[in-house]
Amino acid sequence: MGACAFGGRQRGASLLHPGPILAASATVPVDNPGMPAEPTPWYVYLLECRNGSYYAGISNDVDARFQAHLCGKGARYTRANPPVKLLAMRAYPDRSAASRAECELKRQPRARKLAWLQQP
Repeated sequence: MGACAFGGRQRGASLLHPGPILAASATVPVDNPGMPAEPTPWYVYLLECRNGSYYAGISNDVDARFQAHLCGKGARYTRANPPVKLLAMRAYPDRSAASRAECELKRQPRARKLAWLQQP
């Protein structure tokens, strides 16, 4: 396996947000102060693993998350069962909605997961 661009968490990084934690007094640059920031969509994605199983997860950057799974830095399940390919992904307006959809998808039998893949 080659070198991976994903190292461990940096010092001061949150488990939920990989970037450094900003102090309350820190200013965040604003591109357009008159317009509200557009929320970043979250995605539910489905991977096919080497053993033929499926793995469902959520991310706001699916490409980076897939690379993390490939490098063995993703979920514990994908470290033991490396992913082969990304089967599908769906956008959701926020993390909460994506998390609920992921939970629902994980409870479905394999046949329903296949049907989820076929839906537009």
